[in-house]
Amino acid sequence: MKMIHKLSFVYMLLFIMIILSSCGSTGDKAQPADTTGNKAAAKDTKPYEKVVINNMGQTVTFTEPPKRAVTLNQHVTEIMLALGLQDSMVGTAYLDDKILPEFQDAYSKIPVLSDKYPSKEVFMATGPDFAYAGWRSAFTEKSLGTVQELSESGIKTYVQESSTMAAPDLEDVYKDIHTIGRIFNVEAKANAVIGKMKQDIEQITKRIGPIEKPLRVFIYDNGDDKAKTAANNYMTKLISMVGGKNIFDDIQQGWTDVSWEEVINRNPEVIVIVDYGDKTVEQKRDLLLAKKELSDISAIKNKRFIILPLSAAAEGIRAPYALEMLAKGFYPDKFKK
Repeated sequence: MKMIHKLSFVYMLLFIMIILSSCGSTGDKAQPADTTGNKAAAKDTKPYEKVVINNMGQTVTFTEPPKRAVTLNQHVTEIMLALGLQDSMVGTAYLDDKILPEFQDAYSKIPVLSDKYPSKEVFMATGPDFAYAGWRSAFTEKSLGTVQELSESGIKTYVQESSTMAAPDLEDVYKDIHTIGRIFNVEAKANAVIGKMKQDIEQITKRIGPIEKPLRVFIYDNGDDKAKTAANNYMTKLISMVGGKNIFDDIQQGWTDVSWEEVINRNPEVIVIVDYGDKTVEQKRDLLLAKKELSDISAIKNKRFIILPLSAAAEGIRAPYALEMLAKGFYPDKFKK
């Protein structure tokens, strides 16, 4: 009998231990992967490999991921957030538009240094070890200082390559995203972001299908006496991907001023208005409609305008958004359910 009681006691202890063990294991269940960028990115498990890049005429060497990054334009800020790197950011600046909703929570936790470029004093007060800009204008004597000056202060820099080269395309944007992934040791996340962009873009271009005769498109940024327009640049590449042709793609400049007479001669079927600058979209559209000399242009007669925010047209993660806006404006019938 004593032996039976002992065995019963042992079995009871084992039963209690099993129950306690199963209760305590609930936190070990796999959680769904975060794809919004709101959670900090998991660093790649492989050891950090030295990253050497050539940027803005300088060779920059990284032996570890930056820990105190400052982003200086919206499209590069959103790249960092898409990669889940908000915990490595100590400041951000220069929004052109509202941040994408999926990144708002992460963005709200990062100090906003300025609505334009911050002063050198404000920038340096964050104790940055890395400055990431979308445009060359961030690193001048009048802004934060040159890349050489910042390097001498121990601050590494990167300017978005696709935003500074002639006629960049999406592959150039992908290279930038991948480079940031390498610098911060989140290559797997960078590849996932690029893969999702490609998937979304493929869905849009499939919807349009083959186009035998692309629409003639005029991009209007601003200007009254003359028009400032996009020529051979990234926006032109986006337009060509969804069945359009920039009427000024033969000019070998990124942005240029053209006469209204030349716009009339090329007779655009659609006008893309860039939502940026001091004038509102409505003011820009009213200016175009009020010009009597433009009244016979196809786009004006049919009032075919597409509004494209500069944030969507910049070389960042918004390419699918830009392409969808353009595609729906060019070929609305292909998007009817």
